[in-house]
Amino acid sequence: MTRHRFNPLRTILVPIVFGCDCQAALAAARALAREVVLVGLVKVEPGAPLSAGASSARQVRKQLRELAPAGSGQIRSKARVHVSTAPWADLLAVIVTEEPDLLLLEWDCHLEALGVTPADVLTHPPCNVALMRGPLRQPPARVLVPARGGPHAELALRVGLSLHPRELTALHLTLAQNVGTDAPFRGLEQVLKRLPEVQTQVTVTTDPAQTILDESRAYDLVVMGATAQPLHSPASLGAVADRVLQESSAAVMAVKTRRPMPVTAPDETTGAQAISILVDKWFAENTFHAEEFADLAHLIELKRAQGVTISLALPALNEEETVGKVIGTLKQALMDNAPLLDEIVLVDSDSTDRTREIARRLGVPVFIHQHLLPELGERRGKGEALWKSLLVTRGDIIAWIDTDIVNIHPRFVYGVLGPLLLNPRIQFVKGFYRRPLKVGQKVQAGGGGRVTELTARPLLNLFYPELSGVVQPLSGEYAGRRASLEQMPFFSGYGVETGLLIDVFEKYGLEAIAQVDLLERIHHNQPLEALSKMSFAILQAVIHRLERRYEQPILDDVNKSMKLIRYAAGGYFLDVEEIAERERPPMIEIPEYQALKQKRGQR
Repeated sequence: MTRHRFNPLRTILVPIVFGCDCQAALAAARALAREVVLVGLVKVEPGAPLSAGASSARQVRKQLRELAPAGSGQIRSKARVHVSTAPWADLLAVIVTEEPDLLLLEWDCHLEALGVTPADVLTHPPCNVALMRGPLRQPPARVLVPARGGPHAELALRVGLSLHPRELTALHLTLAQNVGTDAPFRGLEQVLKRLPEVQTQVTVTTDPAQTILDESRAYDLVVMGATAQPLHSPASLGAVADRVLQESSAAVMAVKTRRPMPVTAPDETTGAQAISILVDKWFAENTFHAEEFADLAHLIELKRAQGVTISLALPALNEEETVGKVIGTLKQALMDNAPLLDEIVLVDSDSTDRTREIARRLGVPVFIHQHLLPELGERRGKGEALWKSLLVTRGDIIAWIDTDIVNIHPRFVYGVLGPLLLNPRIQFVKGFYRRPLKVGQKVQAGGGGRVTELTARPLLNLFYPELSGVVQPLSGEYAGRRASLEQMPFFSGYGVETGLLIDVFEKYGLEAIAQVDLLERIHHNQPLEALSKMSFAILQAVIHRLERRYEQPILDDVNKSMKLIRYAAGGYFLDVEEIAERERPPMIEIPEYQALKQKRGQR
């Protein structure tokens, strides 16, 4: 299985400048980035012919070949070695082309070799910049991140996390007069509370630089940002960072983001963008690919070792064209050939075609969800079928996939099961995929998922930014642990996926959620009117969750009927349809379910 690691820095650019030993910068770049790009530079003194740099250029090319041999993978070098009287201008041009996540310079030999001052680099940084003063222990076991708040501190924390040290400490320094009122730190503080691998240490001090120097003696590396306030002098990273760079006994990396400092006075919203650190980290570590779980024998071994059973529930409504292939493919691959699934059941929404007949003929138990728990009353909707599937399945893990998939493949099931079998902390797994959209005779490769992009993801970004990394929150292919799902309320209609995602996040945290790339999913695209109704229901689901968060009724005074605009006989008219997104209580609260669990001996 692939080991996922948080690594938000895809590309780091390191200049190889004649006359500069940049070993510490190179070591840090290798430890931080997926790709290190090297660019060769030679400075010729003003007034001297450029040809005077030919010999130096040959030496730089030799150095580049040694550092980035053909096929080296992580490190690549630009073919051209730039010879000029202003190599900084050449480097800026390369930055525009490469668009690196970070420019990493050696303090202070790079500055001298490039013929620039700190002001040239830091006043208007061309990208995120880091100044490295080594030597750097490989890998650094203990990393200290002094952090008051603001964009530079957020970048420092990203860098510290990317190194994966054995111990990472965020050192929050506050002046005596600011105790309890240090606004710039508040946004970052909320993020740190959700990062168990980071220890947070709060220290009251009158001399921040000296405090950092004292603490740094026990660490291998200090990663720190520029001052949280706009710099009075553009020629430095700030008095504290300057002093730590010069005097620390540990290696030091000082970072400055290209993102501008806020112009207004800092308040409690300062550092709110730090939430992206959590999202980036989650995306890197909890996003999987279906191919990682294609070894079914290994999944079965994990399943047996954990002593769990697995159910697949198939919600359906008039799917006679596809349901047979879906059931046949999955039953043969995941039950007959490889015993990954212990049962497959069809939960039908009272289809009027041959859906149930086809499923029974293939040996799959069939239930009509309107006939289950009749004392609670009938409701339409996919969410109702999913909720009641908990009643008619036995597995410790439950997977759901839609039955309208044209290109059905076992990966749609083993993909969403894999993370649950791999990591016991994960409670809920969502699938995502490319969704071609057919318009007439043309197919748009990524045109599907319109409600996702126009409704669901904007709402999550707005109100639940921690979930903004979920690629397709509305996908119908997902799985979870019964012990978690039975404690969740279920919306009966289109809001079920959104509600479950929010509820799992709020109860178990972001780390309990994973997502899996299932490649491509082909299905019958719904008409625009159906998508409009789906959006209306999803909006209600999110508002219901916000009501719970803020303990304020909102939807009581909101219209729950939707006016659908129709056209016929040469004119427009309105058709009113009630779309009230109601929800069922957690299944664990239903007496019939409790009795079934007791009878089956389930915990």
